[in-house]
Amino acid sequence: MEQVLTVPTAGREPLLTQIDHVAVAVNDLDSAISFYGDTFGTAVAHRERMETDGVEEALIAVAGSYIQLLSPTRGDSPVAKFLERRGEGLHHVGYRVVNCAAALAAVKAGGARLIDEMPRSGSRGTTVAFVHPKGAFGTLIELVQEP
Repeated sequence: MEQVLTVPTAGREPLLTQIDHVAVAVNDLDSAISFYGDTFGTAVAHRERMETDGVEEALIAVAGSYIQLLSPTRGDSPVAKFLERRGEGLHHVGYRVVNCAAALAAVKAGGARLIDEMPRSGSRGTTVAFVHPKGAFGTLIELVQEP
């Protein structure tokens, strides 16, 4: 059984400051954008292609956070593999942190399994790192530091 994250919190500020985004994996980004616009009256606040991750994203602003629609740009990307295994749907939750490197170190010290051993560049100029869903109650977690 995988160890569950247990980071002591007594006497310090919480690592997570806000929900940055909820990511949804989709096959057709333009169709998903149209669905959100037609159904909920939303508009895309930011759109970016991340070659290193093999995805294109569209961010829809909702109350200080985002819905991140993710579509693969190549067949070997993690999102493409996710879609093959599970189909469209919730992919991960991104949480804002003050300092991504410090948050990642604290999470690692608490015994969590990491995907990223070091923070890296994310969309919108953010700094990000992923925590593996094993040991985090089945949820892929992204730590997001705003620029």
